[in-house]
Amino acid sequence: MKYRVTHTTEYQYQAAVTHCYNLAHMMPRTTRRQKCISTNINVSPMSISQARREDYFGNLAYHFEVQRRHKQLTITVISQVETNSQPVQQNFDFGISCSEALLQLQQAKKVEDILAKEFLLDSPLAKVVEGVREYAEPSFQMDKPLLSCAIDLTSRIFRDFKYSPEATTISTPLEEVLDKRQGVCQDFAHLQIACLRAMGFPAKYVSGYIETLPPPGKERLVGADASHAWISVYSPAEGWVEFDPTNDTLATEQHIITAWGRDFFDVTPLKGVVYGGGKEPRLRVSVDVARID
Repeated sequence: MKYRVTHTTEYQYQAAVTHCYNLAHMMPRTTRRQKCISTNINVSPMSISQARREDYFGNLAYHFEVQRRHKQLTITVISQVETNSQPVQQNFDFGISCSEALLQLQQAKKVEDILAKEFLLDSPLAKVVEGVREYAEPSFQMDKPLLSCAIDLTSRIFRDFKYSPEATTISTPLEEVLDKRQGVCQDFAHLQIACLRAMGFPAKYVSGYIETLPPPGKERLVGADASHAWISVYSPAEGWVEFDPTNDTLATEQHIITAWGRDFFDVTPLKGVVYGGGKEPRLRVSVDVARID
């Protein structure tokens, strides 16, 4: 599947900004199931300096600096991406068991297994806090296939938690998410990551976009799509496999990856330092994911 993704972020400040430094993770990366064909970035006001680099996790990072006095900052990223389905079997009743996976990770000799173990560690937004392991345990039996247990956990989060943008912020701790049983895709991803790590399985946070299809008979609304978050769990036999707890599914061709890391803090779409600007700016974000014939 080929897509054109347009991601626009606009800040409107109450007072003039004299200088800002920014870091963006808004360029799709190339993975084993996805190819980034092209990316074009436009910054207004024009930046005085800009640089692209590959960060620690292999994501495409974009640094830019604006020295012109301004009260509005707009960043538009237009990318063309080709995606495919994940190269994993759909029948999760087969595959490496939880106990076998844990043993291979404990005795890790392959480079891939050793590197994956980094994602067993706590991170700021995906800590194994009180209640996480207790919530995770019903999905895991040591003699069952790991990926079967992972999809069971995905489905339980989907059933047990209500999608509610007003319930949390990005800094809401997992204890509160567990208590309220409400949140958004970032919360559900952080919860599933913490659950998997609590059970001994490496898991990482995946940031990107998901294509929104209109109801039958309705036209697709331009700009109706949004940034999205899901997870990837590591199996010593199958490699990294992506699950989406917000939608109770494996990540599909409609899931477009921009970046991955330990949690949201590693892959924030846009962050920086601003001199001036007054109080909290007004933020507007628009995402459009369009299929290319």
